[in-house]
Formats: sequence, structure tokens, C-alpha cells
Amino acid sequence: MDNPSGVLVFLPVYNEAGKLSGLLEKFRPGLVDEVLVIDDGSTDGSGAVAGRYPVIVLRNEKQRGVGAGIRRAVHYGRQRGHRVLVVMAGNGKDDPREIPRLLEPILREGVDYVQGSRFLSEGRYRNLPLFRLVMIKIFTRLVNLATGFHGTDVTNGFRAYRLGIFDHPAVNIEAEWLDTYEMEYYIHYKALTLGFKVREVPVSKLYPAGRHRAAYTKIRPFVDWWRMVRPLVFLVFRIKR
Repeated sequence: MDNPSGVLVFLPVYNEAGKLSGLLEKFRPGLVDEVLVIDDGSTDGSGAVAGRYPVIVLRNEKQRGVGAGIRRAVHYGRQRGHRVLVVMAGNGKDDPREIPRLLEPILREGVDYVQGSRFLSEGRYRNLPLFRLVMIKIFTRLVNLATGFHGTDVTNGFRAYRLGIFDHPAVNIEAEWLDTYEMEYYIHYKALTLGFKVREVPVSKLYPAGRHRAAYTKIRPFVDWWRMVRPLVFLVFRIKR
């Protein structure tokens, strides 16, 4: 798995200056072809921190959302001739050293979309709040019922996509309603219902202990939960395409 061809990693970043160095230092040479950091309107100098490392840094003057970032990363990847896009958290919860786990099914087995799971037998999670654990399990169950896929961790943002899936005529990532958390679940649903080859692999998702734990998520109760759920509602009931 050394020097895989055509692999782009995307890190969405919003005010993560204190965590970026520790994350970017874990990218060993040759792990992937390029690392793209999109500084989504940070006010804490996150982009400057990323600029100290051998990565590509793009900046939004105003916060646009992770969905808009994924869309931009897809366009960038296509322009650069990449074949695979890996998306992972920009706050250190995901470990770049586990990227080969996501790449192997795509590069060696022809899988189109790989979902990381902290709940598989070799996966790990630490300091996950109980309420969040329950909500993840419930939401994953709902998605499984709607798609027929027996997944375990639908909210885990550590994923890999073959860029060719975005060429399918029924996959429209240009829609403005996908700018925030909707995008990840829109793509997930489309991949599971359009006949693409999908796989889950074990990964780690590690939260810090104590009072620092809450700082490791930007997801707001209710507002952002709805943004995560509504792609399922809109697509199942054909409100959106």
C-alpha cells in the first residue's frame, strides 16, 4: 500500500489551530499523493498552521460548511487527476495512519465507497458520550432500514470515495442544500442505493477525556442533527433527488 496512485486526502478545518500540528505530523511521506486542507473561515490562524506542512491549503473567507468543502475537494481531485478521495476530521479524532485500511478495498478489490467504523471488531472508540452513542446507533439503524445495507457507524466521517461515483447522473453534489452536514449522508445514501460496491472497515475515533471532550465536535444539537437526518427524509420520500 506504499505510494498509492491518485489518492487525495481532504481535511475540513474550522478553528483547529491547536490540533492541526499533531494531526499533520502523522502523515508519513508517501502515504498519499496529496493532502488538501480547506480552512473554512477560521479566525484562529488554522490556515497558517497548516501552511507549515507539505499540504495544499485553500481558504474560504466565510464559513461555508463541510459539504461545500467536500464538493470543492471533489472538483480539486478531478482537476489534479486523482482517483480516490479520503475525507477525515481536521481535529485529530481520526488517525492518518489508518488511511491504508480505507484504501485497500478500493485499490485492490474494486470497491467504490468505504465507510470507516469504530464499532467493528478491530475498531476503537474512546470517551464517546453515551447520548451520542445512542443517537448514532438509532440513526444508523434508520439508514440501514432505508437502504438495506447492514452498516454499523453511519455518522463516522472517516471515509474514502472512488471519484468516479460522482460522475453518476443520479448523484448531484452541486445542490446548495448540501453545503453543510447533509452532503456526507446524501452521498452515503446514493452509494448504497445506486448499486455501488460499498464496504465498512474498522477505524479509530478517539475523543479527549474530561472538559476538553465537548471541544472535539462542532455539531450543534437539533440544528445540525436535522441537517444530518434530512437527506434520508428528502431522498426516501423523493422531496429531493
